Amino acid sequence: MKKRMATWCTAVLAALILASPAAALPRTLIPGGCTIGIKLDTQGLVVTGFDSQSSAEAAGLRKGDVIIEVDGEAVHTVAALQQCLEAEPVVLTVLRGGKEAEFCVTPTMTESGGRLGAYVRDSVAGIGTVTYYDPNTGAFGALGHGVNDTESAILMPVEVGVVVRSTVAQVEKGKTGKPGELKGVFHVDDILGEVDSNTSFGVFGRLTTPVAGTPVPVASSEEAKVGKATILANVQDGTVQEYEVRIEKLFPQARETGRNLLIQITDPALLAATGGIVQGMSGSPILQNGKLIGAVTHVLVDDPTRGYGIFIENMLAAEE
Repeated sequence: MKKRMATWCTAVLAALILASPAAALPRTLIPGGCTIGIKLDTQGLVVTGFDSQSSAEAAGLRKGDVIIEVDGEAVHTVAALQQCLEAEPVVLTVLRGGKEAEFCVTPTMTESGGRLGAYVRDSVAGIGTVTYYDPNTGAFGALGHGVNDTESAILMPVEVGVVVRSTVAQVEKGKTGKPGELKGVFHVDDILGEVDSNTSFGVFGRLTTPVAGTPVPVASSEEAKVGKATILANVQDGTVQEYEVRIEKLFPQARETGRNLLIQITDPALLAATGGIVQGMSGSPILQNGKLIGAVTHVLVDDPTRGYGIFIENMLAAEE
């Protein structure tokens, strides 16, 4: 039976093919392992779905379109869009594939106002793990995969985003057929930095609050080997601990998916706490032979003790 995959922020969309020569890698980075709260405000309003009788869909809008203007007026929130909808047709300016297009839509009038028959999102928030921090530049990378809309799996286009402090309040252990989850508390007034980009290979930005730790060398994909390794993870309170894992297989050619390492959790303490890899651990740095080689990204739903990771060089290429 084929093993099913689950990502922490739903399915990852097709990624860009990236080339990252080892010579371009930074010499050292501080590995993370701490959980963070991530809040992203989208660039306009992302269309994530439609009603069965949708005037917007009939006019030509598609999932993944980003509504940026209504009748020439910029819109950034769902409330602002609602205020623009009247009985007569409106012209929606949307971004599709990096290009602008216009659609004439006649809203359906209801007791609560005009409706396009489209589901839209203006922000998304969740918990994840910092993979690395560069003390020379303040740059950080987290998750190892993108933040996607939970319903449509669309990679959310980011206009602005913030990182806030979070603590793990509860762990829902992973079981066969059901991924577990770290349940975190967001400290919304304790802003740690900003998010610059949301890509298929991670979330990136700058931290104003440094990540504690000692810099370690960054490994190229050629240096990763099958065998023993460790990960850094925060699965209780705010404590980051190192846990033993085993790299079972390498997939150096899997640049499009970011699934470069098949790993198994072997540490009894982590298995007792989480049952394996759980949601919220995405981004946990993978270390081998004293070097940072990658980050945890996926769990195998049929076996939560196993999952996938991405090479650090692919994350760093996406940051650029």
